[in-house]
Amino acid sequence: MDIDFKEYQLRCQLRGHEDDVRGVSVCGNAGIATSSRDRTVRFWSLDPSDERGYSESKILLGHTSFVGPLVWISPNEQYPNGGIVSGGMDTMVLVWDLRTGEKVQTLKGHQLQVTGIALDNGDIVSSSVDSTLRRWRNGQLVESWEAHKAAIQAVIKLPSGELVTGSSDTTLKLWRGSTCTHTFVGHSDTVRGLAVMSELGILSASHDGSIRLWALSGEVLMEMVGHTSIVYSVDSHVSGLIVSSSEDCFAKIWKDGVCMQSIEHPGCVWDAKFLENGDIVTACSDGVVRIWTINQDKIADALEVESYFSQLSQHKISRKRVGGLKLEELPGLEALQIPGTSNGQTKVIREGDNGVAYAWNMREQKWDKIGEVVDGPDDGMKRPVLDGNEYDYVFDVDIGDGEPIRKLPYNRSDNPYDTADKWLLRENLPLSYREQVVAFILQNTGQNNFTLDPSFRDPYTGSSAYVPGQSSNKSASAKPTFKHIPKKGMLVFDVAQFDGILKKITEFNSNLLSDQEKKNSSLNEVEISRLGAIVKILKDTSHYHSSKFAEVDIALLLRLLKSWPVAMLFPVIDILRMIVLHPDGATRLLQHLEAENDLLMELIRKVATNPPLPANLLTSVRAVTNLFKNSCYYNWLQKHRTEILDVYSSCYSSPNKNLQLSYATLILNYAVLLTEKKDQEGQSQVLSSALQIAEEENLDADAKFRALVAIGSLMLEGFVKKIAIDFDVENIAKIAKASKETKIAEVGADIELLTK
Repeated sequence: MDIDFKEYQLRCQLRGHEDDVRGVSVCGNAGIATSSRDRTVRFWSLDPSDERGYSESKILLGHTSFVGPLVWISPNEQYPNGGIVSGGMDTMVLVWDLRTGEKVQTLKGHQLQVTGIALDNGDIVSSSVDSTLRRWRNGQLVESWEAHKAAIQAVIKLPSGELVTGSSDTTLKLWRGSTCTHTFVGHSDTVRGLAVMSELGILSASHDGSIRLWALSGEVLMEMVGHTSIVYSVDSHVSGLIVSSSEDCFAKIWKDGVCMQSIEHPGCVWDAKFLENGDIVTACSDGVVRIWTINQDKIADALEVESYFSQLSQHKISRKRVGGLKLEELPGLEALQIPGTSNGQTKVIREGDNGVAYAWNMREQKWDKIGEVVDGPDDGMKRPVLDGNEYDYVFDVDIGDGEPIRKLPYNRSDNPYDTADKWLLRENLPLSYREQVVAFILQNTGQNNFTLDPSFRDPYTGSSAYVPGQSSNKSASAKPTFKHIPKKGMLVFDVAQFDGILKKITEFNSNLLSDQEKKNSSLNEVEISRLGAIVKILKDTSHYHSSKFAEVDIALLLRLLKSWPVAMLFPVIDILRMIVLHPDGATRLLQHLEAENDLLMELIRKVATNPPLPANLLTSVRAVTNLFKNSCYYNWLQKHRTEILDVYSSCYSSPNKNLQLSYATLILNYAVLLTEKKDQEGQSQVLSSALQIAEEENLDADAKFRALVAIGSLMLEGFVKKIAIDFDVENIAKIAKASKETKIAEVGADIELLTK
């Protein structure tokens, strides 16, 4: 330990957020801003009654999904008390005036989640999962460009004026204007966080578990390895200290490339920032903001410190597993009051922080204590680490011929053949070693349930191979099986109350007839009779293969959709919803759309007029969803995807359960279509929408299920799997697995399996 280094201790804990705290922005001496999964930004000011603490002074409400990056605008003429710029999962960049706590600008343009924000001479520069950087000036978009071929995770501005971006493509890029002047290559996984290291260069935090310091020339000046999972953020202080935060529940403090201190948290640490005085602010998944100090006068009192250690202990217990069981879920000693049912029956009981096994003694009718259950390799014992990643095994492999010892990492859940192939390619060794490597893995991991499959031919060597856990007449592929994914085919809304629809149209028509200004828009008796004939065709589903509509039928419906008042449209839209399920009706409608202005998009824009009527939203989103029944609409649906999803994006947060379900079905159908079309950009947008739905708490169970199926189906295709993992789909799967709804728990397990 450096004798000049003083250890950080808890200063205070800031409670107020209702979910994960995702981001921190230090606002000079004015206070601290934090963002959260709870959709809020909170501003904390120094507590005048306690110099150690901060108190919540403002809650900024405006985002519709979780909030991530934050940047402080220092006080100026426009913002005398300063301002905040925030970005969210909802694709929005919002600007806030800290004097009033009000939202003053909404910057809309990104297609997917906003991941980073930087200020550049009065401009706002934002990065996104949509792979673009956007420059905003006075509330308007002035420039946009594709900066990477994969999701951008962070953007910062250097003192010299250039911008730096970090991406899921594993690189950093240096920008002068919209021109890339250098690409930094070195990380082996997503670059998640960036920071400036004064007078030295750029700090980067990566999913590969490392932190790197780069010179502007691209040279790696220093690499810091110590975290055992994803590193989410990094920051530096003028003192030369560096702080990093990680999925492994630690904030680590570094000096000259050496880890000086590891501060454990009761959850994932999403962000960590230095205050000007050298104190550190951390954002944790338990919803608490913590400040750490080396100043003895500001250390938290004994009660606060005890509270922190209690939270830490509870978190460890919640994660601890004994015999494959969660410690916190084990029964207490009272369970020993219940007699066993057979001699030798065992039961594991929680005693303090340990699990203790008991066996039933039938003869003496009592439980005999066997002893404490010891954790296995996956149950809390320290696992070996290689290149910042944790594994079940890291083997030393001696290939002879004077070659150095090679490190071979392996997890029990891995396919040994995949592991062998990747390792041989990485180590630049002949693929003819494959069988020897696989045999080595099997022998050293005690896997004896592998049998030789003579029908399998190795694509590299042409020889037979072992197949894990399968009989000799089965295929060698060891693909996982899923309960609910991928989704095949489209879902539609094919039930209609036709009598009620006609009754409502007749009622609205009477209102128009009695209004002199709108009388010309009303239907005459012949036209009302024609609507009755349309409904009769739609009711007779057994003759859909042969029944036909007249051209005037479609023209009549389109006229009503164009001329009737917005508040009266929903019963007409409902007829349209059913017409697109009829083969002839769908074809005739498409001909009208192609021959005239796109009346359907005009309708969609019209029903979205503020404030939109729930009945119009419901019937129109169902009508669009039903278009997926006919492949002739696929090009139209792809062409208008962005606008359609934008119009209906608020439906998932509606209290109307039918609207939630309809929107989730639209998302699921888009997932199926865009997977089939291999439309990567479209898949990314739909994934973002599906993740928003899945994160909503007060959601209809069927709607959540369909959103989760969409996520799983998109991830299975592979294009957007990395994006999903980058944005915490594992947590969504974990929550889903714990659901009381069986099908939600099952699809949660499907998604969790995909993340492995």
